[in-house]
Amino acid sequence: MPDTHTPPAHSADPAERRRLFRAQVAARSATLLPGAANALTARIIQDLGFGAVYLTGAGLTNTTLGLPDLGLVTASDLVDATTRISDVCELPLLVDMDTGFGNALNAYHTVRRLERAGAAAIQIEDQVFPKKCGHFAGKGVVPVEEMLGKLRACLDARQDENTLIVARTDARAVEGFGAAMDRAQRMIETGADVIFVEAPESREEILAIAALPAPQIINLVVGGRTPMIEHAELKQAGFAFALYANAALQASVLAMQEVLGSLAEHGSLTHVADRLASFSERQRLVGKPGLDALSARYEGS
Repeated sequence: MPDTHTPPAHSADPAERRRLFRAQVAARSATLLPGAANALTARIIQDLGFGAVYLTGAGLTNTTLGLPDLGLVTASDLVDATTRISDVCELPLLVDMDTGFGNALNAYHTVRRLERAGAAAIQIEDQVFPKKCGHFAGKGVVPVEEMLGKLRACLDARQDENTLIVARTDARAVEGFGAAMDRAQRMIETGADVIFVEAPESREEILAIAALPAPQIINLVVGGRTPMIEHAELKQAGFAFALYANAALQASVLAMQEVLGSLAEHGSLTHVADRLASFSERQRLVGKPGLDALSARYEGS
């Protein structure tokens, strides 16, 4: 079970979820933030006792399109995914909005749509559109004033004061760490609620980010550019969240390869039966007992 030292909390009320997320940010306890690309993964994250969930743009692209994270999903794809997750998962949801799907007006409109769909927080980044995964080579960033205009649009678009805006910069890989920190400072001055400096490349850089005068997210990607660092040190440094955006996706890819590979080799699942969730566990996770109870109530069955 997650050991964030923050009591997991959830609510059926999206407004309450936003208040809960704001409280997690204020705690600065490096709350573990797993990523989900779909509603089933979000339900598993809630079932395991985590306190929040992250809708990953990379995971959404990988799972729905079978393509890499190269800015290929649309705003409507993201809004639909947000709605599906919010309908069945009561955890606060941070939504990765990539670059906002265009200019500042597009970002404004998308924030409105995502907030209505149930987002507790929304992330905007400064990459050139179409963006790339933060740990890919060949990224570009827009001029800082363009990013700050988008950030102001996101802040103004909110209808609920507890909807938080996370400002991400990818400048570390493009212009260097100093430039990334300068951008982060400008984002803080503009009013960003949380800062996300993507892909720091050393422990020293990670700790320097933690010293920024605003709550921060650190993204930990197995095989990525950022060194893995222990949760206790991230908490001591004062990060708000330790993001594992695609850990569930990477685990599921490996599990599918192993189970289906064995089926292809042996013609049965005999050799991997212990790798499968039971039929009853699958039904529990998707809430069938609750729907059965509703059916009995309304249909008398």
